[in-house]
Parts: sequence; structure tokens; C-alpha cells
Amino acid sequence: MSVTPERPATSPEGAPPGRRVGATYRVQVRPGFDLDATAGLAGYLADLGVTHLYSAPLLTATPGSAHGYDVVDHRAVNPELGGEAARRRLVAALRDAGLGLVVDIVPNHAGVARPEANPAWWDVLRRGRDSAYARWFDIDWDAGRLLLPVLADTPDALGDLKLVDGELRYHEHRFPVADGTGDGSPQEVHDRQHYELVSWRRGDAELTYRRFFAVSDLAGLRVEDPEVFDATHAEVLRWVAAGEVDGIRVDHPDGLRDPAAYLARLRAAAPAAWLVVEKILEYGEELPEWPVDGTTGYEALAPVCGLFVDGRAEGDFTVLDTRLTGTTTSWPELIHATKLAAATRLLAAELTRLAALAPEVDPTEARAALAELAACFPVYRGYPPEGARHLAAARAEAGRRRPDLTAALDALTARLRDPDDELGQRFPQLTGAVMAKGVEDTAYYRWSRFVALNEVGGSPVHFGTPPEEFHRFAVDRQRRWPAAMTTLSTHDTKRGEDVRARLAVLAELPHRWAEQVGRWMTEAPLPDPAFAHLLWQTVVGAWPIERERLHAYVEKAAREAAASTSWADPDPVFERTLHALVDRMYDDPGLHASITGFAEEITRPGWSNALGQKLVQLAMPGVPDTYQGTELWDNSLVDPDNRRPVDFAVRRDLLARLDAGWRPPVDAGGAAKLLVVSRTLRLRRDRPECFGDHRPVPAHGPAAAHAVCFDTGGTLALATRLPVGLGRRGGWGDTSVSLSVHEMTDLFTGRVYAGPRVFLGDLLGTYPVALLAPTGPGEA
Repeated sequence: MSVTPERPATSPEGAPPGRRVGATYRVQVRPGFDLDATAGLAGYLADLGVTHLYSAPLLTATPGSAHGYDVVDHRAVNPELGGEAARRRLVAALRDAGLGLVVDIVPNHAGVARPEANPAWWDVLRRGRDSAYARWFDIDWDAGRLLLPVLADTPDALGDLKLVDGELRYHEHRFPVADGTGDGSPQEVHDRQHYELVSWRRGDAELTYRRFFAVSDLAGLRVEDPEVFDATHAEVLRWVAAGEVDGIRVDHPDGLRDPAAYLARLRAAAPAAWLVVEKILEYGEELPEWPVDGTTGYEALAPVCGLFVDGRAEGDFTVLDTRLTGTTTSWPELIHATKLAAATRLLAAELTRLAALAPEVDPTEARAALAELAACFPVYRGYPPEGARHLAAARAEAGRRRPDLTAALDALTARLRDPDDELGQRFPQLTGAVMAKGVEDTAYYRWSRFVALNEVGGSPVHFGTPPEEFHRFAVDRQRRWPAAMTTLSTHDTKRGEDVRARLAVLAELPHRWAEQVGRWMTEAPLPDPAFAHLLWQTVVGAWPIERERLHAYVEKAAREAAASTSWADPDPVFERTLHALVDRMYDDPGLHASITGFAEEITRPGWSNALGQKLVQLAMPGVPDTYQGTELWDNSLVDPDNRRPVDFAVRRDLLARLDAGWRPPVDAGGAAKLLVVSRTLRLRRDRPECFGDHRPVPAHGPAAAHAVCFDTGGTLALATRLPVGLGRRGGWGDTSVSLSVHEMTDLFTGRVYAGPRVFLGDLLGTYPVALLAPTGPGEA
């Protein structure tokens, strides 16, 4: 069960009572869509049915930041978003609409790409260890000068350094000069500083400060220090104390030195807040009993999407991928290789720092053993007491793979078991980064068997979710974490929810897909067949997609895969071939028609899947989040594609038409999805007593396997699964479900059903989903 304290009747300091977080709507507040623009959404969001706006980080970020996760000044609202005055206007607009606010915070790191924008970092560069902020950042001061990997990778790069207005300048980069060190040439002045500018290539191997993953522009913060916690949280906690913020989303807790202690401190500072953590759980992993309301919902995304994947096709896709790519590498072997590469290359500096904490072990063996343990670690990070089990599993697997490292593994594991040992405290910060970079950001772009499953929090080897498994998950969620967030799309998902829903159709058409993709890969070959298979699946899942968006996607995806090209060393020949293939998809009439024709084959059943998974996500236990724009069809791919501007005017107009009585068809306009989203959210808001349980409701009849149905505690949610197979068998026939009360109204069609049971052919004749509520006030 959730260990969150009961919300008090009043907020601190006499502020108005907090609003119960019932459903959220995520908005990527950014310079191009600031706080005033966001305030303009308040009326629409209230009409949609959510209770809270859920915003991207609002504190001052690196100038021009499109996401806000690179905070440079924790004392104030980002002026590029409109500053404090605009924040107050947003709060007022939300209150006028009866809405609350949930904010995203970033405790793990700060942005340092523009040192002059970050006062604390600037002071550290200027004063070194004597800076009042030196303890803010996780810096290894004993390793020498603070390395800043910003130079070009040429021997004479420092020749471009200039001394201007008492600062060192390197092209657009600005750096402070310590007192008394400003005489001489720029190079001589540089040599007297507390920092050293080095080639960007040296960052991964030699950096002397902890980063966010492998991003040198994001420096790790030591929020385990109470002084740092207070300074970096004071502004957000002021909003909470004033009753202006009801919930906090904590970014990347795995990066923290002691997440449990941090969350305890945050809970004590905001006892009434709805508190969720961006903790990614592996398949079957449980969230520790932290003082939070749950996660941001990735572990719910996977089983919901999996409900609409036909698990019987797994063997067909394995055979197909093996034939197309010529590889028989298993998923466990692939991720071991990519995680080991992440540990020893991308995160080599972090690995070196850890090895130095174990001087009793040969340095080469210590590095190899720690890297192997990280590569074999089965989850992002271990936490006591479960962490001991995960460490034991990693030790066993590492020993099997590297028996030559037995002595080093034993010595290191003994220390890693000790929660008071600095090595044991820092190693978990590495394992999370290794998992993220090795799996999410590499293996997911190499593993091409069935890419609908290659999603954050998912498991590509678990091919589909049987209904009974989903129901077990939902029942347990209701019991343990009833206020956790549920989601289908976020700013970090690899493919939008509707892209995955359409790709799920391929699992019902394995032979048709094998024939089609084999033809395309023969007619338009790419010298990387695994990436080609991933690409063709992505194309049919998102088609039609604008040419420039697909060009941007393929370049990022191929570089993330780091097989035929990479970020560090782009291969211009391969990338020209890749972009030429994309252009051919649009310019070759025959190929373009073939793609369009196949995409049309899977579009309508894809819409059925999309509506089904959306209803399930919105009605199941938890606090449902709707990512910006996804109340209509959304064919977004990985960021920054999924952060594109949203046309809210279209959505307002469509919602007004629905409220005027229009029952839209299921077509390309997407209004049917808006109908499902708005009616489900409104019911949750207006009749919360109908949502407090999860009970599977069996269907009876010949097509029962194609229905997923559950009672939420007063309503019935029904969705169609495997729609292609349902069509092949001739429809629902006399398949039926029993009603929980005598008379119920379907909120999507307005039809009233009475009697002990209803036939699905009648109930799901207009839409492939239904939401039945007891007839009475609030059913519309």
C-alpha cells in the first residue's frame, strides 16, 4: 500500500486545502510555449476532465532550453517562460478553472553548458575548492583541475582562446578568471585556472565531476547535503507551502546518492503533496516502500500496450528477424554487450572514479570487475533490502562470464554490500546510468524483432500481455499504489502510443508483414539489416509522416544504435545512404504507394487498439496522465519529435462539437479518441466513487478472448483486443458480458442497456470500446 501520509485538511501557512490529484495533463512548457500560453489552456483542460496541469520544469534553465531539465538557477522561475509574474498568472488561471498544478523537479543535476548562466557553477570555476558552492557539485577535487570537455579535438584548439572583458572566451563559450590570474596570454591565463579546457572527446574517459548519464553539460548535484537540498528546493517548496502546487514529479531519483533519504526529506518538507518518482522498474520489479505515492507509470505502460499484442506471433517474429538480419544474438547477450560498452566507454570516467575507491584491488582488474558487475546488474539500481538479491545475481553472472576476475569480484562485492561504504553508495549511481545508456539508448535501437515492445519500462522479450496477467497487475496496483501515475506517452517514450498501437496489428499479421518487409528490404536495401527492419516497422507505424521528421528520426536512431554510425564518429557514407532511402520513400512513386497501401491495411485495426489501450489506461487503478496532444491520434517518435507544438485550437473545436452532441466516426480526424479521453476523465472527476477497485469481468461466448473488461468499482470498461482476428472469425457473435447493475449507460454512445447481460455485438457496434456507468447524473 502507499505510505503517503493522509492529506491534512489545510495546507501549511494557512494556504487553501490541496486539490486531490485525480488526473493530469502533461504540458511541455518551453520558451516557444510559455507560462502565459499554458495558462490559456486552463479552460480547455477543465473541459477535458483533468484535475491538474502537469508541467515540465519551471525553474531557470539554460537559455534556449526546449525541455527545462538543465536548471541553472534554482532561485527563480525561468524568465524565458515569463518569470514569476507569469507563474502567478498561471496559478490564478488554473484556480479560476478549478484546476491544480503538478510540477516537475530535477534534483540530480544542473545545467553547466553555459557557465555564465549558472551562478553557482560560475563561482566554482572562478574560486575552485574555496567556492561556497564547491560542495554543491559532485566533483573529485583530488583528481586535479576540473576538466571541462569543450574544445575541438585538435592539438591547437587552445589557440582559439581569447581574453575578453576579464573572461576567457572560446568561440561562444565564456569562462571566469580567478582573482589575480588575468595577466599574460589567454593560454597562460588558462593554465592558472581551477579548471582546464580539454577536447570534448576526453569527457567520457577523464571527467572529474559526476554527470547525468553521459551528458557532460549536466553536472551532478549533492542533494544529500542538507544545505544543497534546502538551496535547490526552497523555491518549489515555497509554492507548495502557499498552496499553489499540489504535486511534485521527481526526475531521475536513481541518480541520487541516497534516494530513500532524499525522498524522506522531500516528504517531510511537503507532507501533503502528491509525490511521484520517475523510477523505471524492470519487468517484475517492485518499487521500494518509499514515502511517495508511486512512480510516473512506465511499469503500467508496458502491460497496457501488451494487452493488444498477440503473443502467439512471437516465434514468427523471431524467425523473421533472424532471416532478415542474419543474427541469432539473444536479448540478454545483446544488452550485456551494450551495457558493458556503456560502462567502459561512455561512462569510463565514472568507472575510473569508482575503481580508485578500491586501492586494494589491481586498478585494471577493479575497472573490469566493476564494469562486468554493472553490465550484469538485472535492474537499474538496487535498494536495500532487495538490492542485496540483485547484487548477488550480478555477482553470479559476472563470475560465470569472467572467472578470471573471481578474486576482484569477491573483494568488490564484499564492499558493495556495505551501505556505509562510499564504493557501495556510488556504484548504484553507475548501474542506473549503464542500464539507461546501454539498453534504452542503444539496445532498443539495435533489437529489431518487434519494436512496439522497445519502450522505456518495457521488456522486448515479453511478447504481449495476456488479460489475466494484466488483471493481476492492476489488482496489485490498486492494493499497493492506488495513487501512482499511469501513462502511455511521455517526453521520453521512443514511439507515441498510437504508433505502438498500430504496430501491435503486425502481431496479428506476421506472414503478411514478413512478405511485405522482405520485399522492401530487397528493393531498397540498407547495409545494416537490423536497423532496416527497425526502420520499416517505425515507418509503417507512423505513416504518413513528414519527410523532415523522418530524416531527423533516422539520424538520431542510427546514431543511438551505434552500429553503423554514432554520435561520436558519424559515418557519412552510411548516413547518406540512410537519408537517400528516406527520400526514396517519398520520391519513388511505386515505393511510396506500397508504403501507403500497407499502412492503410493496418490503420483501422490500429485505431481500435489505440482506443482500447487509452480506455484501459484511463480507467485502471492509478492517476491517469495524458501527454500533450495525445487526446487525438499522435504519430510522434522519440524526442524531440514528441515535443512538437500542439494545435490546441483544433482540439477545443472538436471538444465543443462533442459536447454539442456529435458522435464522431472512428476516422483520421481522431475525434473518437477525444471522445474516449474526455468522457472517461470527466467520469473520474465527477464520480470518483466509481473508481476505487479493479475486478476482472469475464466475457462469455465464442469471441470472449477478444474482450478485456473490468469493473472499476462502479463502472464497466470494455475494450476490443486483437481486432484482425475478431474480424476473421466473423465478429462477436453471441459473446456477452454481465452488467454490474440493472441499467447502465455507455458514455461514448449515450445508449442505455438494461438487463442481466449485454451482447458485445450491440455494445461495441459503434466504437470498439465502451464505458458503462450506472444510469443517473453525470453519465454524459
